[in-house]
Amino acid sequence: MPLTSKELSAIEDQLKMEQVVIKKCNYYAQNATDPQLKTQFQNASTKHQNHYNRLLSQLN
Repeated sequence: MPLTSKELSAIEDQLKMEQVVIKKCNYYAQNATDPQLKTQFQNASTKHQNHYNRLLSQLN
């Protein structure tokens, strides 16, 4: 069943938000001096990248 325009719009909005979070997490991971924080930011980035990929797959 095809997605409605409202559903597509919601997915597109969520994709944009996920991209922002991924960029922020990557930035913080690159600039963190504490190894534990660096790891947490890297893990968060990976988690949000997975969310992004799953959302994107709904558009295919």
